[in-house]
Amino acid sequence: MPQRNDTAIWSGLFRISAESGQTLQAQIRQAIVAAILDRQIAASMPLPSCRILAEKLGVARGTVVLAFQQLVDQGFLVARERRGHFVNPDVLATPAKPHQKAPDQANEIDWKARRKIAASDMPPPAKHENWIKSSYPFVYGQFDPALFPTAEWRECNRMALAVLEIRNWASDMVDRDDPLLIEQIQARLLPRRGIFANPDEIIVTLGAQNALYMLASLLMSKGSKVAMEDPGYPDARSIFRLAGADIQPVPVDQSGIVTASIPNDSGFVFVTPSHHCPTMVPLSAERRQDLLARANRYNQIIIEDGYDSQLLDEAPQQALKSLDRSGRVVYVGSMSKTLAPGLRLGYIVASAGLISELRALRRFMLRHPPANNQRAVALFLSLGHHEALVRRLSSAFDERRKRLVHAISAFLPEWRSTDSAGGTSLWLEGPRGTDARGLAEAAASRSVIIEPGDRFFDRTEKPSRFMRLGISSIALQHIEPGIRELATAAGRRPAAA
Repeated sequence: MPQRNDTAIWSGLFRISAESGQTLQAQIRQAIVAAILDRQIAASMPLPSCRILAEKLGVARGTVVLAFQQLVDQGFLVARERRGHFVNPDVLATPAKPHQKAPDQANEIDWKARRKIAASDMPPPAKHENWIKSSYPFVYGQFDPALFPTAEWRECNRMALAVLEIRNWASDMVDRDDPLLIEQIQARLLPRRGIFANPDEIIVTLGAQNALYMLASLLMSKGSKVAMEDPGYPDARSIFRLAGADIQPVPVDQSGIVTASIPNDSGFVFVTPSHHCPTMVPLSAERRQDLLARANRYNQIIIEDGYDSQLLDEAPQQALKSLDRSGRVVYVGSMSKTLAPGLRLGYIVASAGLISELRALRRFMLRHPPANNQRAVALFLSLGHHEALVRRLSSAFDERRKRLVHAISAFLPEWRSTDSAGGTSLWLEGPRGTDARGLAEAAASRSVIIEPGDRFFDRTEKPSRFMRLGISSIALQHIEPGIRELATAAGRRPAAA
């Protein structure tokens, strides 16, 4: 009979790592559960004693004791007096996972030929999977772990897991949202943008992209004409094209989208007026009024993306939705740039009739976003944590943006930036002949991550001399050294500090 302290038997089962993101106790439980389900531990084989396993793994004995106890409570292990812990025979009675056969290449289904929408043919996203390990991550849309409100977010999740709270969110809400979250969006988020809405004019989404996909699915079809900023938000452009829409590119200048160039026959106009994606310039007051007037005149629907508008600006502008008197503006908001992009929580504000239709559509897509997350975010807002976080982020990002502008001026003076108050990125135009993609590759070898700007253009010949630098993920003290490295990658010798 195998001995529980035979280390050779157990050496391959446990891979404990301090960098896994899981607690040691969780890693031990996962390793044992995986070994049980893969039939690597026989029912007659006792597991190592808590003391021996703790010594082998270099962890506290109490950590192993708690892991074993939880596995007993979950029914994976049984504890036998004076003999130790064994696999529960009932678990082993469950049929094992069938062995996967190699696919028959001759009869393999061509799923690409069967598809009805060409999602995989759309431009890929800007992926920086290992950005957190780079020294100088000038990436957009990610968060800074040092600024994340860990204690406050844990508090709200603990509160959401209280017995009485679980009763509020654990049931199927069908097509409804957490009423507390709707109330907090209505009272705390929207007024900052000058928007005052009733509860039946708000719906919660899985982020801004989910909001745009629902709007496109509900309102657009083959041949729908959508006027969009060029350069503009590439994923929105792809979402509308997947719905069959024809994109009508409209130029952008220092005052935002050139409204006079919007085709009169456009059924929809997609804009990012607070901070244009990606140049960050705000839409001027005159253009806002003209955009609304044209929408009324030509029976157009305006989809307003509150892109990068969650932070505090020195001279904030109200949302286009706040000026709307005809119900033609549909506002899309998100909490990704403040709380966390991985949370995937956003919302749409529109006329009650449209929100009712969106709820009916969403029920068939996903019913509603996870209610436990909705309640945790609602508590986060209600306790004032979000307002405090916005103030902290706004101050930190303002300092980073100024440091970045100064560093660009010092080390890359030939690059022209469109700096504007607020926001979490800087848009740069290099000298003619610049290859931003080649520069990105050279910079990556020096642990500097940048984003080439060609993906934002909807043209056959995409300009190659633009790039976007994000500031939400890079520490203040790393900005200047990062730009010095970027200048070196660009072939310039950095000036003396």
